[in-house]
Amino acid sequence: MNETSKRPLWQRVSGPAKIGLAFGLLGVILAAIGMLRGFAPFTARAFITAILISGVTWGVVAWAIAQAAVSAERDEDEPA
Repeated sequence: MNETSKRPLWQRVSGPAKIGLAFGLLGVILAAIGMLRGFAPFTARAFITAILISGVTWGVVAWAIAQAAVSAERDEDEPA
């Protein structure tokens, strides 16, 4: 086995992906709180839709911003 496969999954995930996952989870939590507080009619389909849309949107946007910041830092470090 190579060295990469011996490390835990969380250590193999890149920094921007970790940020995307964390903010995606935050989006899911906030959507669940909103649904449970009655900001929308509570049905199973509405709940699942809200969870998916919120989690994916927050996660992808946070990942994209973090990835852009990492790319900008790499470009800044390269000699001109």
